[in-house]
Amino acid sequence: MDRTRTRDPEARSSADPLCQLSLEQLRRRTSMKWRTYPEDVLPLWVAEMDVPLAEPVRRAVTEAVELGDTGYPAGTRYAEALAAFARDRWGWDGIDAQRTAIVPDVMLGIVEMIKLVSGPDDPVVVNSPVYPPFYQFVRNLGRRVVEAPLGEDGRIDFAVLEETFRRLAGPARRPVYLLCSPHNPTGAVHTAAELTEVARLAGAHGVRVVADEIHAPLVASGVSFVPYLSVPGAEDGLSLMSASKAWNLAGLKAALAVAGPEAAADLARLPEEVGHGPSHVGVIAHTAALREGGAWLDELLAGLDANRALLARLLTEHLPGVRWTPPQGTYLAWLDCRALGLGDDPAEVFLHRGRVALTSGVPFGSGGAGFTRLNLATSPELITEAVRRMAASL
Repeated sequence: MDRTRTRDPEARSSADPLCQLSLEQLRRRTSMKWRTYPEDVLPLWVAEMDVPLAEPVRRAVTEAVELGDTGYPAGTRYAEALAAFARDRWGWDGIDAQRTAIVPDVMLGIVEMIKLVSGPDDPVVVNSPVYPPFYQFVRNLGRRVVEAPLGEDGRIDFAVLEETFRRLAGPARRPVYLLCSPHNPTGAVHTAAELTEVARLAGAHGVRVVADEIHAPLVASGVSFVPYLSVPGAEDGLSLMSASKAWNLAGLKAALAVAGPEAAADLARLPEEVGHGPSHVGVIAHTAALREGGAWLDELLAGLDANRALLARLLTEHLPGVRWTPPQGTYLAWLDCRALGLGDDPAEVFLHRGRVALTSGVPFGSGGAGFTRLNLATSPELITEAVRRMAASL
């Protein structure tokens, strides 16, 4: 879908969700983003968006509360809504509700998928730098994390990945590859050719793929998301999807595990009690977002396109020493601050000198030192003020 509205890359629609809330309104929020730091700090760190709820979601949640419909989740409405969304947005008809399971959220779902397809001594491969909970949750499960670092371009380095798979392969081993798609923090959206190569290498070396696709709806104009399970060779893969990132629903817990045809038997072994964890109201909210929130999402995507263009201009003007590649997906910008001489953790410097909260690159693993992650899902005014403060702190 072409979302271009004007020749000005920073032009805004009056319906842009990123421009609807004032700083005063946002500071009334009690979530992590707005309560972790003092009020003089601009929070552009954790992956929450500064947007109002999409109207279909607000309406669905309000109706549920008014009805007292706050019991346990049931049925396949969420899966059916995701299947329809996948057909409409990605041209993919591969989600069968009978090969899905509701899980509390994507990371807890990932843990359950790893337990289904591997054993306690089997390693889990990640592409560093990568979302820090990949390390935290996998290690808390008692598994060893093995890094297959990304290339300098922030994309999968297939020579490194193949060597890692080869090194871990063995008749008594069942390694898992935890794929981040789109990749957090670099924002790379994997192509069909890249994902097909992932499937080929995994099949050749006996590696099972579990894909975190939580950012799937969030792609830049002109970029297409490709579901991992849609490519040849991925039939034994497992995917975790959710409406939480694209519609800012992290506080309304719900996600879906989706199995490829050859992984259906694995998913069928998921303990029944795992399905008790998601919120019924969360399922209602996510279903409404997927079924009726498309117009709102399009406005958000256009706003994020404008914010990427804005950040590019601001960095050129005020922080030319910062290197970055505008993300193809997610609403996160991965900033290379190594030329600024701020050490391994520039986020700490920007926080204390500039009163801007960014996410430190260090917990993202190898390749994260000297980087910081900036959340673009806020108003252009806050991005502009944040960059001004960052530049003034040098």
